[in-house]
Parts: sequence; structure tokens; C-alpha cells
Amino acid sequence: MAGPPIENGWLRMERGLITAIGRRGTPGPPAETLDLGDAIVLPGLVNAHTHLEFSRFDCPLDASGGLPSWIPQVVAARRQQRQGLLDDGDEATATAIRLGLAESAAAGVTAIGEIATTIPQGAYAGPGPAVCVFREGLGLGAAAAAAVPRQVAADLDWLERTGFAAGVSPHAPYSVAAPLGRRLVAEACRRGLPVAMHLCESREEEELLATGSGAFRRVLEDLGVWNAVQPPALLPAAAWIGLLAQARRGLVIHATHINRDPAALARLAYHRDRLAVVICPRTTRMMSGGLPPVRLLAAAGLRLAIGTDSRASNPDLSVLAECRTLADTGLSSPMESLQMATIHGAWALGREHRSGCLAVGRPADLVILRPGSTPTDPGAAAIDPSTKVEATLRVGRLIAGESGHGAIPTAGSWRSGSQSWPRHRLPPAAR
Repeated sequence: MAGPPIENGWLRMERGLITAIGRRGTPGPPAETLDLGDAIVLPGLVNAHTHLEFSRFDCPLDASGGLPSWIPQVVAARRQQRQGLLDDGDEATATAIRLGLAESAAAGVTAIGEIATTIPQGAYAGPGPAVCVFREGLGLGAAAAAAVPRQVAADLDWLERTGFAAGVSPHAPYSVAAPLGRRLVAEACRRGLPVAMHLCESREEEELLATGSGAFRRVLEDLGVWNAVQPPALLPAAAWIGLLAQARRGLVIHATHINRDPAALARLAYHRDRLAVVICPRTTRMMSGGLPPVRLLAAAGLRLAIGTDSRASNPDLSVLAECRTLADTGLSSPMESLQMATIHGAWALGREHRSGCLAVGRPADLVILRPGSTPTDPGAAAIDPSTKVEATLRVGRLIAGESGHGAIPTAGSWRSGSQSWPRHRLPPAAR
């Protein structure tokens, strides 16, 4: 989303690729053209952070007590969901993932950064958004440091054999001891994979790392994973950021309280050519009552991407709703938020040459929006609650929705009587 909108634009697609773009009245589309009328055509949205295993939740878990009280609920919910373990895999989790993929496609998403503690076979298969599966690892003891890397490596082998994009995710600084974290990052570096980690998420996390005490320690004791005789070696956020920067690409998830950690912010800014920050506005607001320090992070030259997190902390998986939250609170303009949801999200997932913009030669990953009224500001119209997602295409194939003007062809030309963003140049920070 770096280039200006084109009014009355058209787009030609052949064999899943965009082959031409222009404005009505310029040479290009044949007479046989699907006219979308007053529509907005955007690059397919990128949800850079999800936990789709919780997609069966009807409403978020109670976060009124903040992250330390929410975590035990997640642990309990995960255990309950997996009680129905089958010989052929965790079907309950697989079903939840499939529901999340379908909901994401219906919301205009064509690429997802997915955190997975288990990887049920078949859960990510079939038409839908492209998924980069970050295999999550966590543990605070010596046994975990020995066993978890082997389990993660086995799942990464399977993902690579089956053609899925993969990554590694040490969960968080309060749940991953230093020896395990270093091994997980080393495995990602050996394979050339991205690394994602929840960081600077709460004040309780900050307290635990600084003093070894507080609400998070009590949670870990209650879960039976804290050894009071030999407490685990925990790394501060700045040290973790340095480790993430060793990978091909690093994703810092949330960064809600990074303004309270000058060392972490400085380290993050120093490595901004290799690191992205993924913010989840509505989840952050529910957990903390506030929103991420968007302006501070942007001023530091960092790429900001958007994630929805999960239905355990969010009522839905709408990236456009996250954009609207940022714009409504004045933390970004509509166009800035859409950049986070497209071009910056694609960069975060290592898909900058395949997703995030509409350009000749790129895959036809796009979303067609139907504004509730004739738009005057296309950015504001795209995130307006009255605007509906009419169709989502990945590599030219319909993965959700339909056109009100007939079937979406897999080849041919379309024109829009409203706005599109058909050709984007990467900004200097994203090259």
C-alpha cells in the first residue's frame, strides 16, 4: 500500500498473475470486461499473528485481570479442547484451524502468520490463505531444553516436506528459559526460517524479568513449571531482540510496553532492517486497557504489521477491524493502517515479493470491497464498518465470497468505478 489509489482503474489477470493495470480510458482491457461498479480493490490482507487453534471460541476469555489471569484460562481451554485426541491427530484443533482459515478468507485475508503448538495433519491444507506456520516452543526446565527442540525440528521437517512455509516461535520471555530459547533460534537460523516471539506484553512480564517475582511467578508456580530451588534463567527483552535479529527475519509480537524498556526499544530500532513489530490493537486494548505505542515505534523507523491474535482474546479475525481501531483512536491514518495490513505484513512474513501489493507480474492476491456509500476518501471507505468484503482471491482463485456482478473469472479483465491500489512501489524502509 505504498502507491496512490487509482480511480476508475482496471486490472487484467491471467493464470493467477496480474498481467496489466491501468486507468479507464487507457489501452489495455478487452471489451469483455467484468465491471465491478463502485468497488475498492486492495491487495489481499495479511494477518501477521494468529492462534487459529482457538477459532471455535464464541467470545474471548475474561481478560479483566490482565495477562497473568488470562494465561491459566488459555492453558485450561487448550487442555479441554485436546481431551478428544484421536489416533489420526487432534481433530478438535484441526477443526478450529479450518474454521479460522475460512473466517480469515471471508475477511479478505490472503496470508497468515500462524503460531502453532501442535500441527494436526490436514488442518492447513486446501484452498484458503497462504499460511506461514511458526512452530511454538516453550519450557523453563532442563528437560524442556532437551526435548522441545527435537519436537520442533520434527514438525519443521514435516512442514518443509509438505510444502508449507515455516517459522519458529519461542513463546515468550516468561515461558522460555535461555537455553531453550537459544536452541530454538539456532534451529531457525540453520534452516533460514523467520522467528516470532511475544515480547514486552505486560507490566507483570517486566516485573518477572527484573525481579523474578510478582504475578507471573505466582502463575508459573500454580502451573507447576517454576522451580523455586533453581529458578530458570530468564532473558530480558533486549537480549531476546538481539537473538531474533540473528534470524532471516524476526517478528516482535505486541511490544505493548516497550516504551518502558529503553534498552529493548534501542535494540529493536538498531535491528529494524531485520525485525518487524506485529501489533494486535484490540487484543492489547482488552488486556491492558490501552493500545500499542504505534507512533513511538513508527518514529523509530520500524515496520509495523497487524495481527488479530486469536478468538481467545478477540471477538473475530477481522484485520480491517484492527485497522479501524487504530484510525478511530488517531494512532494512524486509514492509509497508514492499510499499509500495516498489506505491504508491511507481507514483509514481516518474508512474502514481500508475493503479497502486500498489486503489481504486474505479482500473484493475484486481492480483496474486493463493496463500500456502503460512494467513497470520497478510499482509505477511510476501506475500513468503514459499512464496507463489506465481497470476494477474496489468492493466486487468482476465489477463496471466499462472490461478485454481485457475476462469477469472478480466473482470467480476463476487471474494472472498478471506484478505487483501487493497483501498482505499488516499496518504500525505502521495505526494500
